[in-house]
Amino acid sequence: MIRLLLDQGIPRSTTALLNAAGWDAVHVGDVNLSRAADTEILEFAGAEKRTIVTLDADFHAILAVTNARGPSTIRFRRQGLDGPTVASLLRSIWPDIEAHATRGAMITVTEHDVRVRQLPLSPQQD
Repeated sequence: MIRLLLDQGIPRSTTALLNAAGWDAVHVGDVNLSRAADTEILEFAGAEKRTIVTLDADFHAILAVTNARGPSTIRFRRQGLDGPTVASLLRSIWPDIEAHATRGAMITVTEHDVRVRQLPLSPQQD
């Protein structure tokens, strides 16, 4: 099942639209994380096995700097998206990114393309 955590900048209406399509989506505002630090949101998403959907570049920065394996994040680099547009975009790109998101990835969606960087960014040393 697709499990998402929608960050503060994502319209709350997106949650209902995705859930109606059979996805398991929650908004940070619905789980008392609307004012939480990004690290708290990352911890919650990891514990719940949810992919974060955000407009915020900070999640990618934290994952990169800490060389984390997850959780996966989908960052939209497009402002002014309404709920139906976000839901439609997620449904359209999911088949192409699902395997990456399942393993742990930083996914960036722009107006022109979708970029995927698998986590961790640096190979782990034993």
